Amino acid sequence: MLGESEVRRVVDTVLNASRADQTEVEVFSNDSALTRFANNYIHQNVEHIDVDVRVRAVIGQKIGIASSNEISEEALVRLAQRAVELAQHQRENEDFRSLPRPAPVGKVNSYVEATARCGPEERASVVGQICEASSRAGLTAAGAFHTTAQELALANSFGVFAYGTETQADVNTVVMSETSSGYAARVSKDIADIDGADIAREAVDGAVRGVHPITVDPGEYEVILAPYAVCDMLDFFSYLSFGALAFMEKRSFMAGRIGERIMGENISIWDDGFDERGLPAAFDYEGVPKQRVDFIENGVAKGVCWDTYYANKTGGDQRSTGHALPAGATIGPLPLHLFMAPGDASVDDMIKDVKRGIWVSRFWYTRTVHPLNVVTTGMTRDGTFLIEDGKIVGPVRDLRFTQGYVEALNDVDAVGKDLTLVLGDVGGGARLVPSLKIAKWNFTGVKEAQE
Repeated sequence: MLGESEVRRVVDTVLNASRADQTEVEVFSNDSALTRFANNYIHQNVEHIDVDVRVRAVIGQKIGIASSNEISEEALVRLAQRAVELAQHQRENEDFRSLPRPAPVGKVNSYVEATARCGPEERASVVGQICEASSRAGLTAAGAFHTTAQELALANSFGVFAYGTETQADVNTVVMSETSSGYAARVSKDIADIDGADIAREAVDGAVRGVHPITVDPGEYEVILAPYAVCDMLDFFSYLSFGALAFMEKRSFMAGRIGERIMGENISIWDDGFDERGLPAAFDYEGVPKQRVDFIENGVAKGVCWDTYYANKTGGDQRSTGHALPAGATIGPLPLHLFMAPGDASVDDMIKDVKRGIWVSRFWYTRTVHPLNVVTTGMTRDGTFLIEDGKIVGPVRDLRFTQGYVEALNDVDAVGKDLTLVLGDVGGGARLVPSLKIAKWNFTGVKEAQE
């Protein structure tokens, strides 16, 4: 990484060179490494080091954005000039008011030196545990182990300067037999939390228990969703429902319903970049401090997240909550540090209460059918099991579903007491989520043969 003093040099060079009315500089540097494995052995190690400098120049209400990975003084001056030139050729954005003013940014513990120093040997040790366990069971494992150390700085011509560093270690694996598969994944800022033996146990167990699945008829079933599946629900809420743009355009189920109960009383969902149980971050891509935002509190709609641009469009009714994406993003602010409140049920308790239902380990290839109500279609994957009379009786072939996620969270019979941190698929970040027992889930089809 560059280090704060070098980042300040980059920022100061751009700001001094810019002739725009307002200028913003984003500096993102990343040192990442990846170990890939398949057929029970490592087949690739790669490492990538890069820096990205992004400049947003504002002339009146015209905005130009330019980026580069060159950080010499000459290159940075050219970058500032290019952003200004681009701004001069743009149409005025009548909704733009201003870049943000400075605000105090708190500190978070998001950087672990051991993760930053992790090398291929350490990743190979974890991967080796997974591959060895898979091989002993007569199965085949594939997946990847990724580590990264990165820094982000945001500055603007009003005096904003925010700088932070963070680390991340994440691993995922699919372990397969001829008729089944099991999945496991872990993510943490601290590589010491990544337990290869535990990952192997989960994935191998899913594949072993899933051999020779039977076919069940489509229909409406009780379901128990494991945290990987619950994470998918929060991903869709993040993208479709909890941001200011969808809210203002009335494309979100939250629009016009703040203060109403729209989910079950046992459901609370919020975003908090300072909660160190997740992957914390102190500020957004405008340098605005992150705030906790409660979206759903005991089933009641409370609010959405904002960035400076969309908050200004309300004429002062809202302020940024620190959820801006990088300059040039067109989807509005998004929550990237989502949490769902735990309940008091164990997984065993949930299973015992099911008369006839389906255990779902994971969803995949989920797509939106009706964005407003987050009606989604997709498939189960990597461990789908039939539950009868309070017991898991055996594996079933993967099922297609079409289900409203909001509707489902109005029918939650039990919320798990244990939470799992799962890497999100929308915008990065992670979601800390429980398992859920849901009274009704609509399965519409069956996969006829294992691929």
